[in-house]
Amino acid sequence: MQSRGHDVAMWQNALGRFLRQMMRYGTLRVTWPDGRVDRFGTGEAPEEAIHLTDDAAVKALATRPVLALGERYMDGTLVVEGDRLYDLLTLLVRNQRLGGLPGWYNTYQAGRKAARRFVQRNDALRARRNVAHHYDISDDLYRLFLDEDMQYSCAYFARPDMTLEEAQAAKKAHIARKLRIEPGMRVLDIGCGWGGMALTLARDFGAQVTGVTLSRNQHDTATRRAEAAGLSDKVTFELRDYRTVAERFDRIVSVGMLEHVGLPHYGDYFGKVHDLLDDDGVALIHTIGNVEAPSPTNPWIEKYIFPGGYVPSLSELMPPVERSGLYTQDIEILRGHYGPTLHHWHQRFEANIDTVRKMYDERFVRMFRFYLVACEMAFEEQWQGVFQFQLGRKQYAVPTTRDYLYRDGSEPAARAAE
Repeated sequence: MQSRGHDVAMWQNALGRFLRQMMRYGTLRVTWPDGRVDRFGTGEAPEEAIHLTDDAAVKALATRPVLALGERYMDGTLVVEGDRLYDLLTLLVRNQRLGGLPGWYNTYQAGRKAARRFVQRNDALRARRNVAHHYDISDDLYRLFLDEDMQYSCAYFARPDMTLEEAQAAKKAHIARKLRIEPGMRVLDIGCGWGGMALTLARDFGAQVTGVTLSRNQHDTATRRAEAAGLSDKVTFELRDYRTVAERFDRIVSVGMLEHVGLPHYGDYFGKVHDLLDDDGVALIHTIGNVEAPSPTNPWIEKYIFPGGYVPSLSELMPPVERSGLYTQDIEILRGHYGPTLHHWHQRFEANIDTVRKMYDERFVRMFRFYLVACEMAFEEQWQGVFQFQLGRKQYAVPTTRDYLYRDGSEPAARAAE
């Protein structure tokens, strides 16, 4: 018993030292398992508070703080006062960016960064397993918080007062204009999700679309949607790895899939886009992007949400693009769109929380809540945005200015959503 008391005190002191060094902005109030209360930081606002309800939570946070923060929230041994999870994460991230973390933590992060090329080797088998981990949970869950078209990527808020449905329609319209699609063109949708983009390009632009996905749930749902919409003659969905596709296409679109490719495979990815694209073709690649120096994936996100996932920086994407033989026709960075998208998703998730609880246990509910809130905070407080790469084999496959996107001086995507 004496040894256990010594261990508890040791880990509590270790976590206290970590927080005293880290907290340079605002205040964090911690209630320890024995009821004692400590404050860390400046003593000024903003102030957030947590209650650690067992000794194991203290040790976990002292030794692996980022991973343990999410895990202990999931199991309920880290209680956030007032359920202000977004505010707590914002406070912690703002302090993290001030650079007050101890040397051992920075060394740990540097090691994880150095290892990312090895841990992200997503061969065909691992890629399928990683996709199933997140996307094959249940379509019914995603229907509770996504828009009617089940777009599971950043919306485009051409007007700040747009509904989620309008903003997702605007996103598809914006991408379609960049693709310059004409009736009858053959389009490949890499990572087609539940089929919304493919169905839109077929229905509204007359394209012949082939969508590929590794998710069995998404494939089956997308196929049923095409049949229900009377578009089975224009859209085909295939359960296959994009690396096995051999035909050539007039257009290629890929929305929210590059994040799952893995750093070691970027050369293969862009090389395949080049090989599958017709000489006069255009590809539009839409991906979450890091607008600062490369950094490792959050370990909690990597373990529980997107195994094998990675948010790339431009410095990691451009070398393989340059080697692929593709001409970079345009790069647009969408800022301030994914945060609001995630906010809509979180609001809908909470509005349907009783239904979610009937489907899953409380630990899953808390895990998914932490995921949605943490990601919203990341886009609002950290250096993340969305990259849209317009690529082709030729310089003049698209107009030389962006005027074609905004011909009459207003936002066409906004009009498309009205």
